[in-house]
Amino acid sequence: MTILIVDDEPANLSLLTQLLRPFYQVRAANSGENALRAAMSEPRPDLILLDVMMTGMDGYEVLDHLRKNSATVDIPVLFVTALSDIDDEEHGLALGAVDYITKPIKPALVLARVRTQLEAKHTRDWLKDKNAILEAEVSQRMAENDLTQRVSIRALAHLAETRDPETGNHILRTQNYVRALALQLRPHPRFSAFLDSHTIELLTKSAPLHDIGKVGIPDNILQKPGPLSPEEWKIMKTHARIGSDAIEQAEIDVEQPIAFLALAKEIAHWHHEKWDGSGYPDGLKGEDIPISARLMAVADVFDALISQRVYKPALSYDHSREIITNGSGSHFDPDIVVAFLEAFDVMTAIADQFSDSDNPNK
Repeated sequence: MTILIVDDEPANLSLLTQLLRPFYQVRAANSGENALRAAMSEPRPDLILLDVMMTGMDGYEVLDHLRKNSATVDIPVLFVTALSDIDDEEHGLALGAVDYITKPIKPALVLARVRTQLEAKHTRDWLKDKNAILEAEVSQRMAENDLTQRVSIRALAHLAETRDPETGNHILRTQNYVRALALQLRPHPRFSAFLDSHTIELLTKSAPLHDIGKVGIPDNILQKPGPLSPEEWKIMKTHARIGSDAIEQAEIDVEQPIAFLALAKEIAHWHHEKWDGSGYPDGLKGEDIPISARLMAVADVFDALISQRVYKPALSYDHSREIITNGSGSHFDPDIVVAFLEAFDVMTAIADQFSDSDNPNK
């Protein structure tokens, strides 16, 4: 343990040094200015014994500088002074001193007070280090859990994708479209209360599960190269409910609410609803459609339009933008269409970044 003694009287420095040196590493400073320099140099003191009445910078000023510096703010300071008035002691303690010893010093008292403060500092340092280790462990566990969660989501999304192989990077594109739209809408008065940073992160995380229900659709329907019959289309539309039911079962299995699963369930169930009420599976209309599903609707349709399928060619970005615009107020929430148009360059950049090799737009 290192102790810094600060006093402008050589006799006092000598006395305290001789008293403490048998037990501690002792350094000395004969002025306030020298004390501040010593406190910043190695080895850093574990405790400072500071005289109050010094010429030039007094002890109160030294303590004030120590407390304002992040490198010295935690070093305990014990005032050693001839001032014995209770007001002087209260003033020193109010400034942040840990204790107050009056002169003439009593060796046994000084040693006891020094030992007490060093033990207290050792305990504080131990707790600080322990907390830092625990915080690091918690952060690592949270990062690992988040990574596991993301990998699991991606694996489930790819499972659906293997049933519908022509979608390629569809889940990556739609995930990023949703995030871009949410960020664009965040300041909007209709959406700002919902679209905070945490919710946008959850939306981005849950978006890949929007078509997870396709695992329950027969191959002869899901991969049919031509138009679906009315009966086949009826079966195809069940993928929305199949997906939300599967996610709901996962919620039941974990026995506690998980925020991103709640959003994933909304997206899977209602991303084919339309603003005018003509969508499926429940024919929801306007504000009754969750915001998460309204965002996904625009993202999903845009990607379907610009992507090649066995039953259709890919449309150009401009043509797709025109179709989305024409769907404002009927298929899509008008304000989300405005956000789509404002973020159109971002949307096409995402499409290019995660494009399939046969994308004619790139």
